[in-house]
Amino acid sequence: MEDRTAKIATKLPARMGPMMPPEGERGLEDLGVELVAKASALAGRVNPTLQRSIGTLVRSMNCYYSNLIEGHDTHPRDIDRALAKDYAKEPRRRALQLEAAAHMEVQRRIDEGQDEKADPTSTKYILWLHREFCARLPEELLWVEDPDTHRRILVRPGAMRDGQVAVGRHVPPLAAALPDFLARFEQAYGSGHLSRLGQIIAVAAAHHRLVWIHPFYDGNGRVARLMSHAMLLRFGIGGSLWSASRGLARNVNRYRELLMAADQPRRSDLDGRGNLSEAALTEFCKFFLQVCVDQVDFMESLLEPSELLRRMQLFIEDETRAGRLPKGAFPVLRETVLAGEVGRGHARGLTGYQERMGRMIVSRLLDRGFLVSDGPRDPVRLGFPIDVVERWFPRLYPAVG
Repeated sequence: MEDRTAKIATKLPARMGPMMPPEGERGLEDLGVELVAKASALAGRVNPTLQRSIGTLVRSMNCYYSNLIEGHDTHPRDIDRALAKDYAKEPRRRALQLEAAAHMEVQRRIDEGQDEKADPTSTKYILWLHREFCARLPEELLWVEDPDTHRRILVRPGAMRDGQVAVGRHVPPLAAALPDFLARFEQAYGSGHLSRLGQIIAVAAAHHRLVWIHPFYDGNGRVARLMSHAMLLRFGIGGSLWSASRGLARNVNRYRELLMAADQPRRSDLDGRGNLSEAALTEFCKFFLQVCVDQVDFMESLLEPSELLRRMQLFIEDETRAGRLPKGAFPVLRETVLAGEVGRGHARGLTGYQERMGRMIVSRLLDRGFLVSDGPRDPVRLGFPIDVVERWFPRLYPAVG
């Protein structure tokens, strides 16, 4: 039976405070400034058309690591096959492939501006994220079990929970109070009243507070990560070139530890003036923004043009020696890195061969997925089949076998 204190704490939105770390927290503000500078520099270095190609790869990576945080280890090859609607016959693998495809489709819609036209912190947007993701899941992934009563509950896409739950020692708000808590959430984190630096810090703070509210029976962590992605994109910092989820998954124990710490009541009279620990929220925000900075640095190192081209050239030389690619392929790929896309006639000329042989080489690159195109006469741009990921982008995944 819930004690009276827990009931009070879960009824009043004011008990969710503080909503932000204290102003003037130097280490946190420095991280925000660093993230803006580095993310902007990374976006400026990569041709917009090449960004489009990389975006598909990064969405796949983001999906893989977000699944991993949830305890679902979906192999990158299975994600790649899910994109081609090539699903496994084994039920569990197929279900995880559908889950991966659902995540990638929702993130694609966010990246391409096809998402809900509302602030990412609004109830409308949060429900949209949950609905769009869960509506694409197979039914077996929509059932959850209450660990205390063992009652099975069907998760309804886009519907807030209608019962009480406990997450470890944390008792989230009562179901009837969820609309009030989410209204307070949007009021605190909506972009309209925040400074540029405040917006960046709000991404981290909102990430925790949404998980703390726990508005759904299941999918809260994933919705929080997708919301954070959308917030960063709307604020002009995020994009298709990097993902926080990789860093969170690689530090998953610390991520969970700090999430739980920020659930706790304030520790003393020196720990802010809200109900929850201001120091723990600040520590979580620092961790989250440091993860973002680290991931921008990581992708910047992978996308540095001379190094990327060197790795690609070594791979293509190996494929040529093995007889799997004809000579003349690399100049075409190099041009797509530098220019973003290449007209088909120009691509054939870059091979150094006459028309017929040049057409054959371009066709072979398209067949292997090294080049992609929107149509048979459209320009070609770089593709990233799973077979090349480990060679072209080492350490993007733990391993690609």
